[in-house]
Amino acid sequence: MPADNIAIRVSHLCKQYKLGGPQEQYHTFRDALINSLKAPFKVYRKGLPVERFWALKDVSFDVEQGEVVGIIGRNGAGKSTLLKILSRITSPTEGSVELHGRVGSLLEVGTGFHPELTGRENIYLSGSILGMKRKEIDAKLDYIVKFSEIEKFLDTPVKRYSSGMYVRLAFSVAAHLEPEILIIDEVLAVGDVAFQKKCLGKMGEVANEGRTVLFVSHNMGAVNQLCDKGIWLDKGQIKMIGDTNDVISTYLSVGDVESGEHKWNNVKDAPGNEKIRLHAVRVLNPHYEVSSVVDMSSPFFIQIIYDILIPCLGMRTGFWLLTYEGVLIFVSGDSVDPLWQNKKRESGRYSSICKIPENFLNSGIYLITVAADIPGIEMLFKEESILKFSVETSKPTLLDGFNRSPGIICPQLQWNISKI
Repeated sequence: MPADNIAIRVSHLCKQYKLGGPQEQYHTFRDALINSLKAPFKVYRKGLPVERFWALKDVSFDVEQGEVVGIIGRNGAGKSTLLKILSRITSPTEGSVELHGRVGSLLEVGTGFHPELTGRENIYLSGSILGMKRKEIDAKLDYIVKFSEIEKFLDTPVKRYSSGMYVRLAFSVAAHLEPEILIIDEVLAVGDVAFQKKCLGKMGEVANEGRTVLFVSHNMGAVNQLCDKGIWLDKGQIKMIGDTNDVISTYLSVGDVESGEHKWNNVKDAPGNEKIRLHAVRVLNPHYEVSSVVDMSSPFFIQIIYDILIPCLGMRTGFWLLTYEGVLIFVSGDSVDPLWQNKKRESGRYSSICKIPENFLNSGIYLITVAADIPGIEMLFKEESILKFSVETSKPTLLDGFNRSPGIICPQLQWNISKI
């Protein structure tokens, strides 16, 4: 492959962390200087066990200029570590990275902006870091502000922004300041659904302009739609590189997404915030037993179990049901009471169960994305493609006895035949 066509070259990349010992920190020059002066007087405690953990191990790949690459894998697979190295937030333990072009990145909330500066000041700071002149940033300012939809708060310090406002501005800056390489992590899940769609549309525009994009997401539909190539990371190593659809299909088919039930026993590790924590998501058969396979001719249930930590007014939980390719079939929530927005859910553990009728879904593999929010105010959590299950049929279909009828759904609708 010609070197002049390469935007990113990753060679034998490794990253090791220490568990239980002193952790790596990212300091300013002032912090580094102070620490170096303190070093002779530091007292280190002996006997503390230190476990070494490889977040990345011998990762190598090339990305061509103008290529859009999706990176998938379970939580803890090494995706965010890889992007931090590519964004120069942390350095590798071994191996090397070549980047040909300016890099704009949007990783976890809190990265890239100075909290004491206003939104406007952070826009100019980000542009300066990318090497842009003030006139270039001036020309982009109105587009950035309009896209982010935070005009009223542009001159407010970003430390006062909500996570959603922060992400709106951060994505708008990353996308509009025209870096040659754009790196986007799953942070987009923090925003509301409408803004997520807007961001995905903008990423499509960026890709069509010939810029290089690296996109990490659990949203298989978005990855499949946007990306030319897929990389599947598993336990810090590359498991597969190739056509996006092939990579996603293999990733899902080998069971890397949990089937039947996903449960969080430790509240601190569970998705959510100080108001609510997700406990479990389950697919239940007609006998209310956890099952990864359901019969097309029988009803089944999707159960969301969650802990409300402080009383919440106007909250709802729900799920997105998708095909294994990531095509959205429908969305459903537990806001069935006409007055639900004015009702408060007190602290405690809750179970929300949705019944899926028989003879509705066609045979195939399906994914569940689960979420909770207070509409118009806050996304409490959203876990993309967290659960997988399959629908099978033990009976021939109505269409000429084929094993599978065309289409995603297969409802048995009523017909009336009469001679006229």
